[in-house]
Amino acid sequence: MPTSTSNPPPKPSSRAAGKKPLIYGAGVVVAAALLGYVSYRATAPDAPGPGSSSSVVAGVTADPDEGVYPELAKLARRDAGDRLARGRADAPVVLIEYADFKCGYCGKFARDTEPALVKKYVDNGTLRIEWRNFPIFGSESEAAARASWAAGQQGRFWEFHRAAYAEGVKEKGFGKDRLKALAREAGVPDLDRFVRDTDGAAAAAAVSKDQEQGYGIGATSTPSFLINGRPIAGAQPAETFTQAIEQAADRAKNLGNAGQGAHGTASPEGAANGRGSAK
Repeated sequence: MPTSTSNPPPKPSSRAAGKKPLIYGAGVVVAAALLGYVSYRATAPDAPGPGSSSSVVAGVTADPDEGVYPELAKLARRDAGDRLARGRADAPVVLIEYADFKCGYCGKFARDTEPALVKKYVDNGTLRIEWRNFPIFGSESEAAARASWAAGQQGRFWEFHRAAYAEGVKEKGFGKDRLKALAREAGVPDLDRFVRDTDGAAAAAAVSKDQEQGYGIGATSTPSFLINGRPIAGAQPAETFTQAIEQAADRAKNLGNAGQGAHGTASPEGAANGRGSAK
């Protein structure tokens, strides 16, 4: 998504535009094409703004099964030790977010929408949020993504996330000194380790893995989301996410009641592990 409503929407990076959807299973190419189209519509000059409830942009309909792709739902990691996730590993609904710290609409979602979703759905065990670093705005985006991963290694990812998405922060850039200052603000205990981890091969590999997954599902802009396999592009109104989450929760409950098991629900062993990283 555009980093500012006052500037023309940026084109997807050449790397993003040239990526081909990965084959996750039957129907995933259709899902990737949908997300790519929705991503395009969300950034097109004549597209409805982030305050619009257009179903063309949101990709959410009244039918709880329409636009849901089980192959994409399987991308949820549900790893109780995932430091870039919040909520129960066995939550019935998983929201995966592909985002860039230099993206203005990602910041809007982080400040205006996500906290309410956490309070309403994560805290009661309905929702799990899994972050995917999807830097598409150049070297500073890449550096911020690696830094967020490094903060996560010390249990401070979400604190770094909040600091990096605070109003006016991205305009100051994400140079090394700024990233270290953000880590200090986030309460990262060992700043020397943070610097080493940010520049290390493990951070680069983790970010690259997330990027490849985002490109593979057809994402061409940020933020892009999957909610139990339903693609949503852009910082849509809160009700778009509420509708999608509640539909997904009802669908999981109905499947469970039918004796089929809620789609994607973790095993009893996973449930015993409880929550992922701290909120």
